[in-house]
Amino acid sequence: MSDGDLAAIREAVRALCSEFPGEYWRALDRERAYPTAFVDALTRAGFLAALIPEEYGGSGLTLRAAAAIMEEIQASGCNGAACHAQMYTMGTLLRHGSAEQKARYLPAIARGELRLQAFGVTEPASGTDTLSLRTAAVRDGDSYIVNGQKIWTSRAEHSDLMLLLARTTPREQVKRRTEGLSVFLVDMRAARGAGLVVKPIRTMMNHATTEVFFDNLRIPAGSLIGEEGQGFRYVLTGMNAERILIAAECVGDAKWFIEKATSYARERVVFGRPIGQNQGVQFPVARSYAQMRAAELMVAEAARLYDAGLDCAAEANMAKLLAADASWAAAEMCVQTHGGFGFAEEFDIERKFRETRLYQVAPISTNLILSYLAEHVLGLPRSY
Repeated sequence: MSDGDLAAIREAVRALCSEFPGEYWRALDRERAYPTAFVDALTRAGFLAALIPEEYGGSGLTLRAAAAIMEEIQASGCNGAACHAQMYTMGTLLRHGSAEQKARYLPAIARGELRLQAFGVTEPASGTDTLSLRTAAVRDGDSYIVNGQKIWTSRAEHSDLMLLLARTTPREQVKRRTEGLSVFLVDMRAARGAGLVVKPIRTMMNHATTEVFFDNLRIPAGSLIGEEGQGFRYVLTGMNAERILIAAECVGDAKWFIEKATSYARERVVFGRPIGQNQGVQFPVARSYAQMRAAELMVAEAARLYDAGLDCAAEANMAKLLAADASWAAAEMCVQTHGGFGFAEEFDIERKFRETRLYQVAPISTNLILSYLAEHVLGLPRSY
């Protein structure tokens, strides 16, 4: 994809986002409501089908282009967390799904008739220790019976399909810790009321997250993606895409905060001079810009490796680490630059401040990324 094509995509995303100004997001935030109109607009424009191949009705774009879409959404003051899972869960279905599964689901997702927004991985007891999850799927003839619980399963109330990671072989019966987990594509429309219960969790930001309970939920054996027992390996590829895309969102957030702070520092006059003339205001803004640019370059490198089919685990993790740090630093700087106005709802800063804080913790915490780099890149002893 040429730089010109990428620029055109960015311009189109900005134009769409301009139809959803701060007032729209503030109203949703007050009511903790899902941005249905925004998600529908992105779907109609084809942006949420970016990674679906053209043969299935999608755009067939690269991850680099998908990252640009998510970055521009955030840089425009909108919130891509309402729909970003549809992009990063797509890799598991595309790379490991059967021809029948792709033909059945991908065209409908591309047309907007189905939403693939929910990713059921985290559990209350295991947290980010994914290999210790307890939700079980037991084969019973032409079905699997699922029992267990997931938590922090965002958008489950607004999704038709869920990518579910469950244990199909007891942990004590596998030779390697990474074996015995399987991935399923669950039709939530059929599952609700038949053993699936979704309960919302109210959080400090409007994130539409939930806990999900499975009580003898029977799903067709055809819901299994790929080989039984290889699910952990399958979701890892999706997790690299997840880290890159969310890192791009964080870069977009940082750009939004920096633009807000820069504009305000030029215009706000105190003691007869713009506050941006003072180095005490200038320096934090300039430092935030440098941090954002460094993160932006790492996101680009991680996306390049991913699109080339090369190992990008370290780069994807570093991109997420640097970008989350950059967005959080820019958020703090932006509030400080605005002083009391940074806390006023009408400026949108406090909303974005809460939203971007999430990415120090999710989808993987900063500390776990540091542990990964220490062990797998620097060769230090395993810490957990």
